[in-house]
Amino acid sequence: MISQDICAWPIIDPLPSYGRGRDLPGGRYSNLITGYNLTDVVITGDNGTINGQGQTWWDKFQSKELNFTRGYLIEIMYSSQILISNVTLIDSPSWNLHPVYSSDVVVSAVTILAPVYSPNTDGINPDSCSNVRIEDCYIVSGDDCIAIKSGWDEYGIKFNMPSQHILIRRLTCISPTSAVIALGSEMSGGIHDVRAEDITAIDSESGVRIKTAVGRGGYVRDIFVRRMNLHTMKWVFWMTGRYRQHPDEGYDPGAVPVVEGISYSDVVAENVTMAAKLQGIPGAPFTGICISNVTVEVIRSKNPIWDCTDVEGVSASVSPPPCAQLQLKRGEPESCPFPEDALAVDSVALEQCSYRRINP
Repeated sequence: MISQDICAWPIIDPLPSYGRGRDLPGGRYSNLITGYNLTDVVITGDNGTINGQGQTWWDKFQSKELNFTRGYLIEIMYSSQILISNVTLIDSPSWNLHPVYSSDVVVSAVTILAPVYSPNTDGINPDSCSNVRIEDCYIVSGDDCIAIKSGWDEYGIKFNMPSQHILIRRLTCISPTSAVIALGSEMSGGIHDVRAEDITAIDSESGVRIKTAVGRGGYVRDIFVRRMNLHTMKWVFWMTGRYRQHPDEGYDPGAVPVVEGISYSDVVAENVTMAAKLQGIPGAPFTGICISNVTVEVIRSKNPIWDCTDVEGVSASVSPPPCAQLQLKRGEPESCPFPEDALAVDSVALEQCSYRRINP
């Protein structure tokens, strides 16, 4: 059994790209499973269960009884060639699966379950990672199902390790208070070349969410999403440059993030409150947005169907018609791009292993 005595959990250092714990200043409570500086990491097991017994942590967090940031269910750091497959993760104290400062990561056929009211129980959060493949996963969460990150404000800028070359496919998500796929808000090391396809979501707040703010610096660019099937959403697309959570007062108010090259195509959504809420940064608009072949069934609401400020882009075959900032102009393509080249991580084959128990 996992100890429910908070005092039994050691305190570890904050991540250098964050400068403090994510919940609170200072260190962090230890993660349940942690690995550092490893190669060839395998966590698997015939859909066996790892139960974080998070209720005690959620209660204490919500009542402000904790002195440090909650640990994660699994955190693998400074490692390469990681495979996590065929396991079920239940009731993490906070984030479930957190590969950080790592490369060549494959997450396949993983089920993640947490009550939708549980605080910050993100599903899978690649953080300053390269060459990541997430596929065939089912996630029910109290926060983002997938959240791609790369450090927080001045600490992430200094650490300077982007998340890049990430493939997400055949994902099913339920998250009534958050996003199916989020980029940020901690993205100060940069996020680049993310490809997501064949995504299903039910009763989730937003399909794709980009979160950043002045002070983050960094960039979110070359993001490609196609073939999403969404049921009961608040927003299909959400971007904001006003996500103003900062680790401390040391952030640089001149560090303006760049958001550009965002493509969404082949999306069907029903029972939606708003098609999109797209809010860039005054003087630094989000550019290169492309939306094509999208059909959104919007329920009756007092909200505008499209809410766009400080964004620039194009659209084609979108219903209801998008805001003026995304209207197709003469000579521009009728569909949005999706890269045809294969990422290196897509060619990684999963070895089939077996063992035979020998009784003494």
